[in-house]
Amino acid sequence: MENVAVLGAGSWGTALAIVLGDNGHKVKLWTLDQGDAHRLNLKKENIKFLKGCKIPPNVHATSDLGEALFEAKAVVISVPSHAVRSVLKKAGKYIHEDAFVVNSAKGFELDSLKRLSHVIKEELPRSMHDNVAVLSGPSHAEEVGARMPTAVVAASKHRAVAEFVQDIFINNRFRVYTNPDIAGVELAGALKNVIALAAGMADGLGFGDNTKSALMTRGIVEIARLGVCMKAHFTTFAGLTGIGDLIVTCTSMHSRNRRAGIQLGQGRELEDILKDMGMVVEGVKTTKAAYLLASKHQVEMPITEQVHRVLYQGLNPADGVNNLMGRDRTKEMEELALHGMGW
Repeated sequence: MENVAVLGAGSWGTALAIVLGDNGHKVKLWTLDQGDAHRLNLKKENIKFLKGCKIPPNVHATSDLGEALFEAKAVVISVPSHAVRSVLKKAGKYIHEDAFVVNSAKGFELDSLKRLSHVIKEELPRSMHDNVAVLSGPSHAEEVGARMPTAVVAASKHRAVAEFVQDIFINNRFRVYTNPDIAGVELAGALKNVIALAAGMADGLGFGDNTKSALMTRGIVEIARLGVCMKAHFTTFAGLTGIGDLIVTCTSMHSRNRRAGIQLGQGRELEDILKDMGMVVEGVKTTKAAYLLASKHQVEMPITEQVHRVLYQGLNPADGVNNLMGRDRTKEMEELALHGMGW
């Protein structure tokens, strides 16, 4: 049993607190709002974000950061990507120097284009940098909270750190694998939301399985292309945090990114969609970051480019599809065709 703090009581933070609580850990679930904390403790259910999923009795919600982090052996970051730095600035003074810090948010810091683990390290003492890990994979909060079988990945460049995260989370409904490629795991988890927006637009336009299959397959190619340029390992994108997370995000109505994409395809304005959602759609900001990163690293990302034009330049989604389908002909496996087979 460990003392664990989960920072962020949205759907994902609550789901992870449930997993940790089921495993017998003493969990403090932090939320900004004191009223929300009171309701979570009273109802033992997050009616606002994760209705129907019962919270174990050993999970206690609080709006006091100091209380949440007191003697915490592990600190799980589960706030929206844009709030990671600001939360760590406030929380840093309470985090014990021997604690493990686990990022479960998916995205980039938009201003700096940094991965979130880099942001976390910048707000922690250097002595704690080796204790930072990432938890990611195909895992809808609604299903994790309902104790449906799920598999995810704990990533750290240090094996012992990844295995610690694996140990505190793993159970017979939440299987955790380890991976040393923290860059690949983080990049895959963020960038798949861009492709999910595109897949949703295709659904909203009334296209079928052929279209979605093409978007997903070519989507993972451009995700991996950027990832490798950013020092990730190519094979990570073929695993749970790559193609696995892409599949679940592009095909499920649990996915906020897909749902937002559907409405864009149906002609609704982005501002109205986000207002009605009432929850963060990470893919919107991630699309801007991905577009800028592709330009910075001179990486071709045609799907990302068209999604960016739809979100930020007013392009009609149907025209975006036409732009993709009308591109110059090319080879599927560029590197293989040009080098491996001697063409």
